[in-house]
Amino acid sequence: MSIFSAFDYQMMSRAIALAKQGIYTTTPNPNVGCVLVRDGQIVGEGYHIQAGGPHAEVHALRMAGEQAKGATAYVTLEPCSHYGRTPPCAEGLIQAGVRKVICAMQDPNPQVAGRGMAMLQDAGIEVLSGLLEDDANALNPAFIKRMKTGLPWVQLKMAASLDGQTALANGVSQWITSPEARCDVQKFRAGAGAILSTSRTVIADNASLTVRDSELPESVRHVYPLAEIRQPMRIILDQHHQLYSGLKLYDAGGTVMTVGQEDADICIATESTGKLDLRHLFRTLADEHQINHLWVEAGATLSQTLLSQQLVDEIILYLAPKLMGSDGRGLFGSFGFEVMKDVFQLEISDIVRVGPDIRITAIPQYHSFV
Repeated sequence: MSIFSAFDYQMMSRAIALAKQGIYTTTPNPNVGCVLVRDGQIVGEGYHIQAGGPHAEVHALRMAGEQAKGATAYVTLEPCSHYGRTPPCAEGLIQAGVRKVICAMQDPNPQVAGRGMAMLQDAGIEVLSGLLEDDANALNPAFIKRMKTGLPWVQLKMAASLDGQTALANGVSQWITSPEARCDVQKFRAGAGAILSTSRTVIADNASLTVRDSELPESVRHVYPLAEIRQPMRIILDQHHQLYSGLKLYDAGGTVMTVGQEDADICIATESTGKLDLRHLFRTLADEHQINHLWVEAGATLSQTLLSQQLVDEIILYLAPKLMGSDGRGLFGSFGFEVMKDVFQLEISDIVRVGPDIRITAIPQYHSFV
């Protein structure tokens, strides 16, 4: 028998819905929502809007005022217990006189997990956890992965014709997919902390790799009255210093960081093959730049390498209703598989029609960070 009532589920669902409103603005912090209830009525609610700003609990407490005393707090993530850019939320709930706190999930950071709930319990507050935990986990897959593994959550974006070609034999690739699909990409870029590509791809496409506000869906552009959608950092693998001024990449503004062995913004060692150590790069992005979510837009070589090194968490593949023939350029080169049991297995988690195209979301089955 569940310890939670139907009303508890309703209130936590509301908190989760609130948390979703911060998905484009909170990084590197997690998305969190909070609802305060007293005598069966919502007296305060809020969500974390932007890193460095008040947390969800603070917004809810400010709205509730004196009515927070004796209330029950529904929070999608365990209240923080430490001083960072803002005071600990657990202390704020204690000072407000909250009677009970229901958390959807524990903090995924192993260094602080459970401390917020322990602080509340030590103050005499009843604490329960686990209500709609799976839904709460789904709010922050990237933050959770970085906390548990020290690596960012990586989405690999690809686009191809129905027969799996990414460009014609002469290299022409603009445009395989529709304007609707290209607009759809903008919301994925907006949700990422950084976009990874290569100098070869940037030069070939003269890509800016920015979030183009005018192309975002209407539902996204008007969700944030209090904060602008930020531009993700752009990380470019440029081992041989091929980038040059005049590219759209530099005209667009925002942060561009090059990656190489030397004379680069991020210097990374090479493997025995002479190629950059991508796992080292990803740890650096997570540790030094707090990148939770890395969005990759690159060609066949980098895409194949990332999959081979088991660094991709999710593939976003756009398929256009076009046929280009076998002389085109494929999604990948040769993986060298000789028996079927060795090929990459994928779990298809979503298929959506985007204009005339299809967007497939697939999860490689080679690893898990849980």
